[in-house]
Amino acid sequence: MLDLTKEIIYQIYPRSFQDSNGDGIGDIQGIISRLDYLEMLGVSCLWLNPVYPSPGCDNGYDVADYKEIDPVFGNLQDMKKLIEEAEKRGMKIMLDMVFNHTSTEHGWFKRALSGEKKYQDYYFFKAPAPGGGPPTNWKSKFGGTCWEYVPNLGLYYLHLFDKGQADLNWENPQVRKEIMEVLDFWLELGVKGFRFDVINLISKRAFEDDSDGDGRSYYTDGPKVEQYLKEIRAHIGEDILTVGELSSVSAERCAAYTKPENRELSMAFHFHHLKVDYPDGEKWRLMPFDFNHLRETLHEWDMKMQEKGGWSALFFNCHDQPRSLSRFGNDRRYQARWAKLLASLTLTRRGTPYIYQGEEIGMTNAGFECLDDYRDVESLNSYQILRDNGLSEEETLQILAARSRDNARTPMQWRREGGFTEGEPWISENQNKRTVNVEDSLKDPESVFHFYRELIRLRKSSDAIQKGRIEMIRMDNDSIYAYKRSYGDEEIVCLHNFTENKLPIRRDFKDHQVLLSSCEKPDQTCLSPCECRILKKTA
Repeated sequence: MLDLTKEIIYQIYPRSFQDSNGDGIGDIQGIISRLDYLEMLGVSCLWLNPVYPSPGCDNGYDVADYKEIDPVFGNLQDMKKLIEEAEKRGMKIMLDMVFNHTSTEHGWFKRALSGEKKYQDYYFFKAPAPGGGPPTNWKSKFGGTCWEYVPNLGLYYLHLFDKGQADLNWENPQVRKEIMEVLDFWLELGVKGFRFDVINLISKRAFEDDSDGDGRSYYTDGPKVEQYLKEIRAHIGEDILTVGELSSVSAERCAAYTKPENRELSMAFHFHHLKVDYPDGEKWRLMPFDFNHLRETLHEWDMKMQEKGGWSALFFNCHDQPRSLSRFGNDRRYQARWAKLLASLTLTRRGTPYIYQGEEIGMTNAGFECLDDYRDVESLNSYQILRDNGLSEEETLQILAARSRDNARTPMQWRREGGFTEGEPWISENQNKRTVNVEDSLKDPESVFHFYRELIRLRKSSDAIQKGRIEMIRMDNDSIYAYKRSYGDEEIVCLHNFTENKLPIRRDFKDHQVLLSSCEKPDQTCLSPCECRILKKTA
């Protein structure tokens, strides 16, 4: 029986994890070669970003065939072997499913372009607006209009993301039937979980101009999303892990999607805590992150999800976000302590923790200095938009260096010389691989990696951390983020010093047993700079 409280999920970006054949692109055989490492870390499930055939306009999130493996990653036999080898080590495989849209190279879309009405109904083809031009004023998530004109049809098609990603029409029952067949295909191969990309965008309300925004109010959390999710759950059963990526969602809706009795999603990703360094909500502008905003956002979501019976995916890193160590910590001073503090926040709160490849060794932002270093379509589009808006080359590259998704996509740093590939990597490696790498981390008992292992062991041994209630603790110093987890007679206190100064702790915590600290010799009277400390209340 699926028990979300016991899951610890490790996200693999296959293109950048391990290359086995020297072509510079990570692959499935490369993942298989690193399973012992992942078993040593202690995770229970491996989530793979898309490995399907794709033109690559959005690094695999433009799927051309849902039932195949892109040859750059291997083949179906490789995937079957990965599933089997992972199971031998007590780990399951979860695949990324991109069901809001397909690639425009998908067979369905090609048949739609050829004029087949059946397949045009798989998508949203619309006539031009009465005065000409796109049917609505909605904006793409990657910039510009989300409508692309097809001259030979005299129609526009909808793409909420890149123009190579055409939105599927879930109102069409035949589309939903096709989706179920895709899920069946992978379940039969042995997959035990699915991550659904931007799944709360699959139900569109109406196709009208948005006078107040970019169109998201017409397609976010639409009227039939929950119906569609219930259909999926009824089809695949209760024991398959599902996680939904939810865009612009409220805590109330997130809880409804993940409440067990609603039988929709096992858990959900939400991103509000990763917008605390967005001035006025704008991603492509810079400001230091607001600690109070971060703490209050995490607290608000933890409490609302708890009160309403929902379940969160806990994360600070993923393939779509800059590295959290460079963003919420300091990747030059107290680097290991900051990495450990963020690890504690991920692994001790209420929900299922996710570890993104490399964060367990303290990987940082890429440090790219020129546009040629970038591969991400969103980053390249945003570069042009920022330049068109009058920003200088220097200002624009500074923003990309902090915000680009490519920060999370540089190759895994296995050794000082890299260890990812014998060839030329598809994207440049981070030069700090000489000081941040798996090989050195395994040898150092005080490394970030070994702290992750201890945190995972602690979580697995504690009912309070796995399934207990969470309650924020107000400290005398507002720079300490503190909360307690409780279950039955067990009470765990988690303290996080978000400064690079020593800070005194409350007297009533001084007699607690120290279960784990990011400092080798914790001071009973205060927290060291950027220290995290996990305590247990004793009788």
